[in-house]
Amino acid sequence: MNQVEPYLSTDRIAYFTMEIGIRPEMHTYSGGLGLLAGDAARSAADLTLPIVFVTLASREGSNRQEIDSDGNQIDAPDPWNPEEYATPIGSMVTVDIEGRTVWIRPWLYELKSPHGHQIPIILLDTNVSENEARDRTITNRLYFGDERDRIKQEAVLGIGGVRVLRALGFRIETYHLNEGHAAFLCLALLDQHRITPIPGVPEPFKYDVHAVREKCVFTTHTPVEAGHDSFDYSDVRRIVGDLIEIEQLKLLAGRDRLNMSRLALSLSRYANGVARRHAETAQRMFPDFKISTITNGAHVRTWMHPAIFHLLKNLVPHWGHEPEDLLKADQVAPDALWAAHQQAKRELIAHIENTVGVKMTQDAPLICFARRMTGYKRPDLLFSDLDRLRAINKRYPFQIVMAGKSHPRDFEGKGIIRKIHHNMRTLKEIPMAFIPNYDMALALKLVSGADVWLNNPIPPLEASGTSGMKAAFNGVLNFSVLDGWWIEGCEEGVTGWAIGTDGGDPSAAAHAEDFYAKLENVVLPLYYDKRARWIWMMTQAITKIGAVFNSARMMRRYATEAYIRS
Repeated sequence: MNQVEPYLSTDRIAYFTMEIGIRPEMHTYSGGLGLLAGDAARSAADLTLPIVFVTLASREGSNRQEIDSDGNQIDAPDPWNPEEYATPIGSMVTVDIEGRTVWIRPWLYELKSPHGHQIPIILLDTNVSENEARDRTITNRLYFGDERDRIKQEAVLGIGGVRVLRALGFRIETYHLNEGHAAFLCLALLDQHRITPIPGVPEPFKYDVHAVREKCVFTTHTPVEAGHDSFDYSDVRRIVGDLIEIEQLKLLAGRDRLNMSRLALSLSRYANGVARRHAETAQRMFPDFKISTITNGAHVRTWMHPAIFHLLKNLVPHWGHEPEDLLKADQVAPDALWAAHQQAKRELIAHIENTVGVKMTQDAPLICFARRMTGYKRPDLLFSDLDRLRAINKRYPFQIVMAGKSHPRDFEGKGIIRKIHHNMRTLKEIPMAFIPNYDMALALKLVSGADVWLNNPIPPLEASGTSGMKAAFNGVLNFSVLDGWWIEGCEEGVTGWAIGTDGGDPSAAAHAEDFYAKLENVVLPLYYDKRARWIWMMTQAITKIGAVFNSARMMRRYATEAYIRS
């Protein structure tokens, strides 16, 4: 029996993503891009959307993080076994890589919604006996290796993914490219839409670009240059071959280097950024294309602590399927909400002690910074003035917990992690902890158990930042630079607090000064002296952010604005 048979008559949308956060045990994700894709899949299942997700198997994960005694990040593979969670399906397909035939085995994972519907996730795997040893590892490690390795991975995802869907019998009408990694799928579609030359009539393209463009939509997720893959055309030709003639490809993807984002934009009828500010930034980066906006959201049921979930379920039974009903969460008794939060905080404090041996207290506010550890996110900003932190802590004691990985080749980010550990050892009077190997399971503990969620990137480099949304679902208050989604979600003194002003001085010095001043004079006094107001703000965060910044709203907008052709 063909395991995908139940989906063939309905699924008309294919969501292609390099990574996806399905569950903690499946290491098919690296960070925010993958977790966003996972939440999109969960809401797609909730909403019974006719969609199939396509990604890489990534048997060795991204990187498992350990921290040595000097604060150095130690990288290692993070393996998992597809056999334990997914089922091999159908016949294998091939792609040509460096002139060799490379076989791809598809695996099926069926993601089930609590409401009963389920959707297919196809994982592409080159680790099969039919391949040479050097090709078995193409899909093993997420974002690993050099540019040539990335070309191979992205060829498997894009070209191989289209061929797998066709071989399985899917009739896809819309392809959603989640970031530029999937743009090679456009080459597979162009190859299906070659134009027969008309004698005597000049034709700039040998392919029906309009037909391909009508099938594709594209979401860009970052203004950071490293997030927009670009490759040397000679490497593309050597690895992918002449599936599409290079001179034709240059007309779509750039003259000097193949820019995957530009290729995706050239061949998509709809493109969007992931927050209003990010769309404005992306529009400046790509002025020749129209960039629309669909602000990201997170899957509320996945990222809400069970104690808070059941508290709200008793009050608003259907909010899990209709998150906009969270507007009614202001009816929750303040004492009940505080008790539920304290339960989540106790669990986080216990995990911190069990993991890194740092003891924390239930009585002092717990500030959390948990992001990818890289320069533009400025994870060390709160350590700009250690004496200032000491002075604030004497007046209003607080605690800090941090987590986050650096990419194995991000030496600046690794240096920041080392510096953070040095500062934590220096500030012995303040309880501080860095928990290694940030993943989905740890993220849930942090977003539900912290009191304050800190985020201070260099604007406008934060595209969206969904971790703050997840924290708000639990009544955790955001304290963030006005960038990404927080410009839309921040109501000062209601849903949280801003660091700096929109359009103000974005320097680290200015933001650090505003952070210290507001922490000492607003945030901590409110926690200690006006607890009722603090709990009221927790309620406002759940109602105003949970009801709007959720992935159900996000996927409804994709369905009506991107997937349905006008």
